[in-house]
Amino acid sequence: MMTKTLLALVVLLSVLGNSVAIPWYSLNLNYYRSRCPDTERIVRRVTQQYVSRKPSLAAALLRMYFHDCFVRGCDGSILLKSPNNDAERNAVPNLSLRGYEVVDAAKAALERRCPGVVSCADVLALVARDAVLVIRGPWWPVPLGRRDGRISRISEVNLPSPFANITTLKQNFADKGLNAKDLVVLSGAHTIGISTCALVNARIYNFTGRGDFDPAMNPGYVRALKKRCKPTDFRSIVDMDPGSVKRFDSHYYNVVAQRKGLFTSDSTLLDDFDTRHYVQIQALTNGISFNRDFSDSMFKLGFVEILTGRNGEIRRKCAFVN
Repeated sequence: MMTKTLLALVVLLSVLGNSVAIPWYSLNLNYYRSRCPDTERIVRRVTQQYVSRKPSLAAALLRMYFHDCFVRGCDGSILLKSPNNDAERNAVPNLSLRGYEVVDAAKAALERRCPGVVSCADVLALVARDAVLVIRGPWWPVPLGRRDGRISRISEVNLPSPFANITTLKQNFADKGLNAKDLVVLSGAHTIGISTCALVNARIYNFTGRGDFDPAMNPGYVRALKKRCKPTDFRSIVDMDPGSVKRFDSHYYNVVAQRKGLFTSDSTLLDDFDTRHYVQIQALTNGISFNRDFSDSMFKLGFVEILTGRNGEIRRKCAFVN
């Protein structure tokens, strides 16, 4: 006879649809119910304390979770420190990550309540979800039971690049068991993202080495970016979703549809039939399905190359192996 937890997951998967091809039995919605029943409440309380004071942490924590899952899977390896500065967090794409203190605070609160029980990988998964909730973004279920990895290598960091074309991006996602829809949906997280002028300088000033800009960009948008980012300015902040960066909504797709994607990885969503169609539908319908789709794709992301059972460990402190 099915347990309530199993039944809940079966119902959940039927709602998410057949596209969610994941080992749903690997994790459990009630994994800590007997050993640490207040896990989700504790993490949500700590996350709300931090993000309500500094809402920009929502984008930072969501990005941290994504970066963790794309290297060695969702195992908390992004959180590890190395005395030789050769861990994942020391890789160039991760140097700008923020929000480690939120994960550490949530983990410390859990250690006080139920020491040695909740993994850092699960804490990060919950913090990312709850940070988005604080800024009134969508909710998604987070089945638990991940264990923490013991390995974190700078040499293994190979994240989807902001300079990548659609073919490369689709392959990056396929390598993690995610499809083209997941790619275009999760790109929607850029609705609350920020970057720096350094990452768009060449695209607006010297795209082919001839002092030109990327022809895939709206010329009016290029002019606006040049006002923000002077040729020698590599530090100023640029919104990925101008006009809506503080709200988690579907406005990002309006921006991309108007050829105002900040990165090549944004603009190139228009270079594939499926991803372009999704962008256009969300732009035309005010994001009719975006929140639901984002929840589905985040749910799937949480199962990427996870460690369970006797694999990995439960770290006492997220920055160090036991």
